[in-house]
Amino acid sequence: MKTKLLAAAVIAAALPTGAIAQQRVPAAVVAVVNTDRVLRECVACVSATAALQAQDTNFQQRRQALLGPLQPEEQALQAEVTRIQGLSGAARTAAENALRPRVEAFNQRRQTAAQELQTLQQNFESTRVHVGAQLNRALEPIYSQVMTARGANLIISTDARLGNAPALDVTNDVLAQLNRALPAVSITPMPQQAPAAQPAQPQPQQPRPQGR
Repeated sequence: MKTKLLAAAVIAAALPTGAIAQQRVPAAVVAVVNTDRVLRECVACVSATAALQAQDTNFQQRRQALLGPLQPEEQALQAEVTRIQGLSGAARTAAENALRPRVEAFNQRRQTAAQELQTLQQNFESTRVHVGAQLNRALEPIYSQVMTARGANLIISTDARLGNAPALDVTNDVLAQLNRALPAVSITPMPQQAPAAQPAQPQPQQPRPQGR
């Protein structure tokens, strides 16, 4: 306890006169925004949600188109493997040799389908993140503008409060400004950063012909 008191005294002594009073936090003037409603009702949000849902539907349809035919083929190959296991000698060798290219072709089609679906899924997730990033960039200055206009010095989401008076709700203000500032967003994957330019490599000197 004595050590803590001493440390406090040292810190207080190091501060200029009046510094503690000058650092007093002002009284909080709070505004509340329903972020769920903003992200559900803004013009750009509505169109983005519809576009993302369409992409997800297309993905599911493509997944079924790629993987659907593979299932019965896999079952047929498994049945053939089981049949071959009952053979022996030259008959078994011949059957295994005949089955091998079918299995290899099946594995190649399955791998190709998996790679395509992985790419589609990655593009979808990147697009979803890109949409969110565009909305966040637009909302950051809007929150500050709404706070200034309403005389608030703190704005919180309804997710972070247990209750509030209706007069504190500035959701309509945020929605109106967001619709003006960002009427649409790009429904594309996150832009890829360009690789850093490589320094120019010195060109090797050409050998000079020797004098005759």
